[in-house]
Amino acid sequence: MSEYYQFKEQDAIDFAHAMNIRARRRGDELNFVKCPYCGNNTSDKEKFAINLRTGQFKCLRASCGAHGNMITLARDFDFQLSDRGANVYYGIDRRYFRKFKKPDKPIVPAQLALSYLAERGISEEVARRYSITSQEKSGENVVVIPFMDADGEIPLIKYRRLDPERIKQFGKEYAEANCKQILFGMFQCDLAVKQLVLTEGQMDSLAVAEAGVPNPVSVPTGALGFTWVPHCWDWLKNFHSIVVFGDFERGKVSLLDEINRRLSGQMQVKYIPAEYYKGCKDANDLLRKYGAEAVRAAIENAVPVPNVRIKDLSEVGYTPMTKKEHFSTGIGRLDELFGGYHFGDLNIITGKRGEGKSTLASQILVRALQAGYGCFAYSGELDNETFAEWFYRQASGPTHINRIQREGMTVPEYSVNEEALTAIRNWIRGRLFVFSSEIITDGKTEQEALIETMKEAITQYGSRVILIDNLMTAMSGDMKTDLFLQQTEFVKTLVGIAKKFDVCIILVAHPRKSNQQLDNDDVSGSANITNLADTIISYSRPKDDHDSDRRVLTVTKNRKNGKIDTKGVSMFYEEKSKRIGMNNRFDWQAGWESSEFQPATENPFEGGET
Repeated sequence: MSEYYQFKEQDAIDFAHAMNIRARRRGDELNFVKCPYCGNNTSDKEKFAINLRTGQFKCLRASCGAHGNMITLARDFDFQLSDRGANVYYGIDRRYFRKFKKPDKPIVPAQLALSYLAERGISEEVARRYSITSQEKSGENVVVIPFMDADGEIPLIKYRRLDPERIKQFGKEYAEANCKQILFGMFQCDLAVKQLVLTEGQMDSLAVAEAGVPNPVSVPTGALGFTWVPHCWDWLKNFHSIVVFGDFERGKVSLLDEINRRLSGQMQVKYIPAEYYKGCKDANDLLRKYGAEAVRAAIENAVPVPNVRIKDLSEVGYTPMTKKEHFSTGIGRLDELFGGYHFGDLNIITGKRGEGKSTLASQILVRALQAGYGCFAYSGELDNETFAEWFYRQASGPTHINRIQREGMTVPEYSVNEEALTAIRNWIRGRLFVFSSEIITDGKTEQEALIETMKEAITQYGSRVILIDNLMTAMSGDMKTDLFLQQTEFVKTLVGIAKKFDVCIILVAHPRKSNQQLDNDDVSGSANITNLADTIISYSRPKDDHDSDRRVLTVTKNRKNGKIDTKGVSMFYEEKSKRIGMNNRFDWQAGWESSEFQPATENPFEGGET
């Protein structure tokens, strides 16, 4: 045995058995059919996973997002690790849970407790029902608050100090150590009534009981403590709804966000509107100032937490497609089919390896800059200097590029005219940014750093068009979960960013196969990737033609109006400018040019560049 826990694969398997949750192994993961935290099991797909190499776990439901390690699970679910020493070291040896003797007769409230509760508007009848009493403990007067579970057992006892000086010195409340955390008032609840009322403090739940409302309960450790959830999870299944009557401070109801996140999949979550607090902080304050009727009215007028995913269609704005913000791709057939690239969309470019996907994507950035939009680019296969060299050639166009024939080389090289290069740099300064993969801090994976940086480029630098080149390199660095699942979640994140920030995202994705004309099913990775996209275009060389500059562009998905073109449009590529165009036209102006610039000479270096 050791103090410090070292993960053992068997602990994950034993946890599945202890929770009675069906699980199966997939590679380095143990996948569960439901999450032990949120109970999410809305389909047959796995919803919770433990990595069998590291012991890390996470819920795959975005609204839950529970994560941690085996020590976290042991603490939250009364689960014993195989290492007894580690259980003791981390304070999760559940054999040390305090157990208090179950009362063999009703607890009679002491007069001190009754007097204290009377000051707070709580009657003797309620005090007796909830077994509130008082005693002298450690030289001070305290109110004793027993937490009884559904069977009448007492796993937790809390105390409330009454002496002002002791409160000032030690605080108002404390609890017995090493107790199981449960909700106060469970034993007194009527399971035939399918609604709970949840408060932050025990005095507030007693105030609700005083108002004659059934099933008030309160959390054991304040608004930030939720270790009670696993211990009460099965019991909570008895109820259909829960009214959160938390403390109302700074315009928010305490407990509400976390309860909604954890329980909304199991029951309807309601809250008390601000006006029914009548300027009071909590239920007990409301009882004392306005009486039981005000408490009842507050609960009767509780409203469901709005589901942000549900909208009344009549309240949804209507903008004709022709008036939605967009920019031209510069490729006539694409603009003809879906009107250019629109903001709020995810657009996929796919095609065979090495046949120009990245080149096409880069040229679209030039067009976006030409239209006046700021851009951000991630290139997982090109370093920043190579990406810049390609971009400058596309932005300059053929008339501003020098052709260089170095001695001993049969293949010509090209460089942008210095004047044009200076003008292009001035044109893009503050408008085109690239991701630097060399600077990743705080232990983030490339994917995490990319998403974070992308959001900062949008919010801080005003980028409106985002290029991710490509999907597979963006995913590298975090292979702890199933690759297809990870791809789906990443692309969902991109869709969310596009919608939330109203930006246009262009995602380059490799195809799954390469010996025939491509369609949506050929995009490498999860089918969800193409399902989530708004447009998909494929760009590659014609079949059996690998030497010419001809290319074929097809549109295989168009969510805008459904128009596609699977026959393909003939395109041409010019190596000199790295531009792609129809009808061999590559001399369009990118927006930085003016009459003062002169075309470069074909080969200004007579002896070749050295």
